[in-house]
Amino acid sequence: MARPLTPLRELTTVDEVRSACGDDVLIMWAAQGGKPGVRAWALGDAIAVACPDLMRGDRLTIHGDAGSAAVLVRHALAECGPTYRLAGDEPLVRAVVERVPELEFAAAFYWMDTDRPAPVADAAKGAGTHALPEAEAHAYWLAESDAPEISALLEVASPSAYAVPGLPGVRRWAGVRRDGELVAVAADAWSAPTVGFIAGVATAPAHRGKGYGEAVCRLVTDSLLAAHGRVALMVDADNPPALRLYKRLGMVRRGIAAARVREQHD
Repeated sequence: MARPLTPLRELTTVDEVRSACGDDVLIMWAAQGGKPGVRAWALGDAIAVACPDLMRGDRLTIHGDAGSAAVLVRHALAECGPTYRLAGDEPLVRAVVERVPELEFAAAFYWMDTDRPAPVADAAKGAGTHALPEAEAHAYWLAESDAPEISALLEVASPSAYAVPGLPGVRRWAGVRRDGELVAVAADAWSAPTVGFIAGVATAPAHRGKGYGEAVCRLVTDSLLAAHGRVALMVDADNPPALRLYKRLGMVRRGIAAARVREQHD
Protein backbone atom coordinates (compact mmCIF):
# COMPACT_ATOMS: atom_id res chain seq x y z
CA MET A 1 0.00 0.00 0.00
CA ALA A 2 1.35 3.43 -0.91
CA ARG A 3 2.23 5.71 1.98
CA PRO A 4 -0.04 8.76 2.27
CA LEU A 5 1.57 12.03 1.25
CA THR A 6 2.51 14.37 4.08
CA PRO A 7 0.96 17.77 3.46
CA LEU A 8 3.17 20.80 2.96
CA ARG A 9 3.31 22.72 6.20
CA GLU A 10 4.76 26.02 7.30
CA LEU A 11 7.17 25.93 10.24
CA THR A 12 6.73 28.75 12.70
CA THR A 13 9.45 28.17 15.30
CA VAL A 14 13.17 27.53 15.28
CA ASP A 15 12.58 24.27 17.15
CA GLU A 16 10.31 23.09 14.34
CA VAL A 17 13.02 23.95 11.81
CA ARG A 18 15.64 22.09 13.85
CA SER A 19 13.44 19.00 14.08
CA ALA A 20 12.59 19.04 10.36
CA CYS A 21 16.23 19.31 9.23
CA GLY A 22 17.85 17.14 11.92
CA ASP A 23 19.79 20.20 13.17
CA ASP A 24 21.58 20.52 9.83
CA VAL A 25 24.18 23.26 10.26
CA LEU A 26 23.53 24.96 6.91
CA ILE A 27 19.77 25.12 7.46
CA MET A 28 20.13 26.34 11.05
CA TRP A 29 22.46 29.09 9.87
CA ALA A 30 20.03 30.08 7.11
CA ALA A 31 17.18 30.29 9.64
CA GLN A 32 19.11 33.02 11.50
CA GLY A 33 17.37 32.24 14.77
CA GLY A 34 14.00 33.05 13.24
CA LYS A 35 14.72 36.76 12.73
CA PRO A 36 11.86 38.89 11.37
CA GLY A 37 10.95 37.96 7.82
CA VAL A 38 12.29 34.40 7.90
CA ARG A 39 9.85 31.73 6.72
CA ALA A 40 10.23 27.95 6.51
CA TRP A 41 8.28 25.03 5.10
CA ALA A 42 8.54 21.24 5.24
CA LEU A 43 7.25 18.47 2.99
CA GLY A 44 8.15 14.88 3.69
CA ASP A 45 11.81 14.90 4.68
CA ALA A 46 12.52 18.13 2.77
CA ILE A 47 12.76 21.63 4.20
CA ALA A 48 13.15 25.10 2.71
CA VAL A 49 14.07 28.25 4.62
CA ALA A 50 13.60 31.69 3.10
CA CYS A 51 15.67 34.40 4.75
CA PRO A 52 15.60 38.00 3.47
CA ASP A 53 18.72 40.18 3.42
CA LEU A 54 21.26 37.48 4.27
CA MET A 55 24.75 38.03 2.85
CA ARG A 56 23.53 40.90 0.68
CA GLY A 57 20.63 39.00 -0.80
CA ASP A 58 17.44 37.03 -0.26
CA ARG A 59 18.31 33.36 0.32
CA LEU A 60 16.25 30.18 -0.05
CA THR A 61 18.12 27.26 1.48
CA ILE A 62 16.96 23.67 0.97
CA HIS A 63 17.66 20.22 2.40
CA GLY A 64 16.26 16.73 1.87
CA ASP A 65 14.61 14.81 -0.98
CA ALA A 66 14.87 16.51 -4.39
CA GLY A 67 11.26 15.87 -5.42
CA SER A 68 9.80 17.32 -2.25
CA ALA A 69 12.37 20.13 -2.21
CA ALA A 70 11.31 21.16 -5.73
CA VAL A 71 7.70 21.45 -4.55
CA LEU A 72 8.85 23.60 -1.63
CA VAL A 73 10.95 25.81 -3.90
CA ARG A 74 7.98 26.50 -6.17
CA HIS A 75 5.84 27.28 -3.14
CA ALA A 76 8.46 29.53 -1.53
CA LEU A 77 9.08 31.50 -4.74
CA ALA A 78 5.34 32.03 -5.15
CA GLU A 79 5.06 33.21 -1.56
CA CYS A 80 8.23 35.31 -1.32
CA GLY A 81 9.03 36.37 -4.88
CA PRO A 82 11.72 35.71 -7.49
CA THR A 83 14.53 37.61 -5.76
CA TYR A 84 15.37 34.60 -3.62
CA ARG A 85 18.54 32.77 -4.59
CA LEU A 86 18.55 29.01 -4.03
CA ALA A 87 21.29 27.30 -1.98
CA GLY A 88 21.93 23.78 -0.74
CA ASP A 89 24.07 20.71 -1.27
CA GLU A 90 25.26 20.72 -4.88
CA PRO A 91 23.58 17.44 -6.01
CA LEU A 92 20.29 18.61 -4.50
CA VAL A 93 20.44 22.04 -6.13
CA ARG A 94 21.23 20.50 -9.52
CA ALA A 95 18.34 18.05 -9.16
CA VAL A 96 15.91 20.81 -8.18
CA VAL A 97 17.02 22.99 -11.12
CA GLU A 98 16.14 20.08 -13.44
CA ARG A 99 12.66 19.95 -11.91
CA VAL A 100 11.97 23.69 -11.79
CA PRO A 101 12.46 25.13 -15.31
CA GLU A 102 12.39 28.75 -14.17
CA LEU A 103 15.65 28.19 -12.26
CA GLU A 104 19.17 28.23 -13.64
CA PHE A 105 22.34 26.92 -12.00
CA ALA A 106 24.58 29.77 -10.80
CA ALA A 107 27.70 28.49 -9.02
CA ALA A 108 29.29 25.73 -6.96
CA PHE A 109 31.50 26.35 -3.94
CA TYR A 110 32.23 24.98 -0.47
CA TRP A 111 30.61 25.36 2.92
CA MET A 112 33.09 24.51 5.69
CA ASP A 113 32.31 24.11 9.39
CA THR A 114 33.52 22.71 12.68
CA ASP A 115 32.20 22.17 16.19
CA ARG A 116 35.63 21.55 17.73
CA PRO A 117 38.45 23.86 18.80
CA ALA A 118 41.06 24.45 16.11
CA PRO A 119 44.04 22.05 16.34
CA VAL A 120 47.18 23.65 17.68
CA ALA A 121 49.47 24.69 14.83
CA ASP A 122 52.60 22.55 14.79
CA ALA A 123 54.82 23.01 11.76
CA ALA A 124 57.28 20.46 13.13
CA LYS A 125 54.63 17.77 12.69
CA GLY A 126 53.90 18.75 9.12
CA ALA A 127 50.88 20.96 9.71
CA GLY A 128 52.04 23.07 6.82
CA THR A 129 51.46 26.40 8.58
CA HIS A 130 53.69 29.44 8.65
CA ALA A 131 51.97 31.10 11.62
CA LEU A 132 54.30 33.40 13.49
CA PRO A 133 54.29 33.83 17.28
CA GLU A 134 54.00 37.60 16.91
CA ALA A 135 51.06 37.16 14.54
CA GLU A 136 49.22 35.11 17.13
CA ALA A 137 49.96 37.71 19.78
CA HIS A 138 48.57 40.57 17.70
CA ALA A 139 45.29 39.05 16.51
CA TYR A 140 42.61 41.02 18.34
CA TRP A 141 39.13 42.48 17.96
CA LEU A 142 39.20 45.83 16.23
CA ALA A 143 37.31 48.99 17.16
CA GLU A 144 34.65 50.77 15.12
CA SER A 145 37.20 53.51 14.49
CA ASP A 146 39.26 50.98 12.50
CA ALA A 147 36.54 50.72 9.82
CA PRO A 148 38.34 52.94 7.25
CA GLU A 149 41.48 50.79 7.48
CA ILE A 150 39.42 47.61 7.16
CA SER A 151 37.67 48.97 4.08
CA ALA A 152 40.96 50.04 2.52
CA LEU A 153 42.47 46.58 3.08
CA LEU A 154 39.42 44.84 1.59
CA GLU A 155 39.53 47.05 -1.50
CA VAL A 156 43.04 45.82 -2.22
CA ALA A 157 43.02 42.27 -0.86
CA SER A 158 39.42 41.12 -1.40
CA PRO A 159 37.33 43.58 -3.42
CA SER A 160 34.52 41.05 -3.92
CA ALA A 161 34.12 40.30 -0.19
CA TYR A 162 30.50 40.04 0.93
CA ALA A 163 31.26 41.48 4.37
CA VAL A 164 32.29 45.13 4.68
CA PRO A 165 32.22 47.48 7.67
CA GLY A 166 28.82 48.93 8.44
CA LEU A 167 26.79 46.37 6.49
CA PRO A 168 23.73 44.97 8.36
CA GLY A 169 24.60 41.63 9.94
CA VAL A 170 28.35 42.31 10.06
CA ARG A 171 28.87 42.48 13.81
CA ARG A 172 32.60 42.92 14.43
CA TRP A 173 36.04 42.59 12.90
CA ALA A 174 39.26 41.01 14.09
CA GLY A 175 42.65 41.96 12.71
CA VAL A 176 46.40 41.54 12.80
CA ARG A 177 48.87 44.41 12.55
CA ARG A 178 52.50 44.35 11.52
CA ASP A 179 54.52 47.45 12.44
CA GLY A 180 51.25 49.32 12.94
CA GLU A 181 49.81 48.36 9.55
CA LEU A 182 46.59 46.37 9.40
CA VAL A 183 47.60 43.32 7.33
CA ALA A 184 44.82 40.76 7.90
CA VAL A 185 41.14 40.84 8.87
CA ALA A 186 38.14 38.56 9.33
CA ALA A 187 34.58 39.32 10.39
CA ASP A 188 31.93 37.84 12.63
CA ALA A 189 29.10 38.31 10.13
CA TRP A 190 25.59 36.90 9.80
CA SER A 191 26.10 34.56 12.74
CA ALA A 192 23.06 32.62 13.94
CA PRO A 193 22.40 31.58 17.55
CA THR A 194 23.81 28.07 17.05
CA VAL A 195 26.17 28.76 14.13
CA GLY A 196 28.85 31.43 14.18
CA PHE A 197 29.82 32.61 10.71
CA ILE A 198 33.10 33.99 9.37
CA ALA A 199 33.28 36.29 6.36
CA GLY A 200 35.46 39.04 4.95
CA VAL A 201 38.72 37.13 5.40
CA ALA A 202 41.54 39.06 3.72
CA THR A 203 45.31 39.43 3.93
CA ALA A 204 47.33 42.21 2.31
CA PRO A 205 49.06 40.81 -0.82
CA ALA A 206 52.53 41.75 0.43
CA HIS A 207 51.99 39.85 3.68
CA ARG A 208 50.47 36.58 2.44
CA GLY A 209 52.05 33.27 3.39
CA LYS A 210 53.31 34.60 6.71
CA GLY A 211 50.60 33.29 9.01
CA TYR A 212 48.64 36.49 9.58
CA GLY A 213 45.48 35.21 7.94
CA GLU A 214 45.66 32.05 10.01
CA ALA A 215 46.19 34.03 13.20
CA VAL A 216 43.11 36.18 12.71
CA CYS A 217 40.99 33.21 11.60
CA ARG A 218 42.01 31.25 14.69
CA LEU A 219 40.91 34.11 16.92
CA VAL A 220 37.52 34.44 15.22
CA THR A 221 36.99 30.68 15.09
CA ASP A 222 37.72 30.21 18.79
CA SER A 223 35.54 33.16 19.78
CA LEU A 224 32.57 32.10 17.69
CA LEU A 225 32.88 28.48 18.75
CA ALA A 226 32.69 29.51 22.39
CA ALA A 227 29.64 31.70 21.72
CA HIS A 228 27.67 29.54 19.27
CA GLY A 229 28.93 25.95 19.48
CA ARG A 230 29.58 25.69 15.74
CA VAL A 231 31.51 27.82 13.27
CA ALA A 232 31.16 27.97 9.48
CA LEU A 233 32.17 29.91 6.38
CA MET A 234 31.92 29.73 2.61
CA VAL A 235 34.88 29.54 0.25
CA ASP A 236 35.38 29.30 -3.49
CA ALA A 237 36.45 25.89 -4.75
CA ASP A 238 39.28 27.47 -6.77
CA ASN A 239 41.01 28.96 -3.71
CA PRO A 240 43.47 26.25 -2.58
CA PRO A 241 45.35 28.43 -0.03
CA ALA A 242 42.11 29.27 1.78
CA LEU A 243 40.96 25.65 1.68
CA ARG A 244 44.25 24.53 3.24
CA LEU A 245 43.98 27.20 5.92
CA TYR A 246 40.45 26.28 6.93
CA LYS A 247 41.34 22.60 6.95
CA ARG A 248 44.17 23.40 9.39
CA LEU A 249 41.55 25.01 11.61
CA GLY A 250 39.70 21.69 11.69
CA MET A 251 36.91 22.63 9.31
CA VAL A 252 35.28 19.99 7.11
CA ARG A 253 34.18 20.98 3.63
CA ARG A 254 30.80 20.35 2.05
CA GLY A 255 30.04 20.97 -1.59
CA ILE A 256 27.14 23.36 -2.00
CA ALA A 257 25.73 25.35 -4.89
CA ALA A 258 23.47 28.26 -5.78
CA ALA A 259 20.76 28.75 -8.38
CA ARG A 260 18.56 31.69 -9.33
CA VAL A 261 15.37 32.48 -11.17
CA ARG A 262 16.06 33.02 -14.87
CA GLU A 263 15.74 36.57 -16.13
CA GLN A 264 12.61 37.15 -18.14
CA HIS A 265 13.09 38.78 -21.54
CA ASP A 266 10.37 40.41 -23.60
